[in-house]
Amino acid sequence: MRIPIAALIGLFFTGAYFFVAIFAPWIAPYDMAEVVSRDVWLPPSSEFLLGTDNLGRDLLSRMIYGGRTTIFIATAATILSFTTGSILGFLAAVLGGWADQAMSRFVDLIMSIPSLIFALVVLSVMPVTVPVLILVMGLLDSTRVYRLARAVAVDINVMDYVEAAKLRGEGRGWIIFREILPNALSPLVAEMGLRFIFMVLFVSTLSFLGLGVQPPQADWGGIVKENADGIVYGIGAALYPAVAIATLAISVNLVADWVLNRTTSLKGGRG
Repeated sequence: MRIPIAALIGLFFTGAYFFVAIFAPWIAPYDMAEVVSRDVWLPPSSEFLLGTDNLGRDLLSRMIYGGRTTIFIATAATILSFTTGSILGFLAAVLGGWADQAMSRFVDLIMSIPSLIFALVVLSVMPVTVPVLILVMGLLDSTRVYRLARAVAVDINVMDYVEAAKLRGEGRGWIIFREILPNALSPLVAEMGLRFIFMVLFVSTLSFLGLGVQPPQADWGGIVKENADGIVYGIGAALYPAVAIATLAISVNLVADWVLNRTTSLKGGRG
């Protein structure tokens, strides 16, 4: 199997980000909240490779731990959204009738409210913790996954092999997980990469607005917020997280495109 250069680049950077996130405590030169200098916004040097932040903490260590937090929350929320949205979408397509209509109209109602505004309202009245962030982000994003999963499942549900399974007396669980799911992987895998990046941007935006990851924990959006004032003085500390988010987004999209091309034979039937 020959992997395209673009996919190799995406795999390399995506793997590097996840590797650093997993082994952050052993890679970071300093603790996440440790003040290592009395001087703030020091320029990069041999001692502090990315300089220091607005409180004199090592910026490289903050970036590494911030990446760990951001990637963990985004990954967990993506898994939750796809698990919930896919199962409910497949179930709605198989059940049909009033159950499909009720679930779809409820999803339409939730989607009519902008996700960021909805999340800000919910988080303003709830304790802002990592589990709460994952739950709110995952459930809000599951509505998008539901729409895609239902649309794909409706087409697959009328295929001959699904009708044959129904005539054999197979239950809804068999039809969903053995007939529909394998043939819906192609669009779902491609969408998963996009939703993961959306989750990274979502949690970073919430942290920038003060309702995401709370200090002294670090995440990329919070690092931008903490060091945004330095841009006025020509300090680039707030730009490092932006570059990290951009490179991660491009890398994951390159991998998702390659996976989509590899799984297109699964789309629309068993072939």
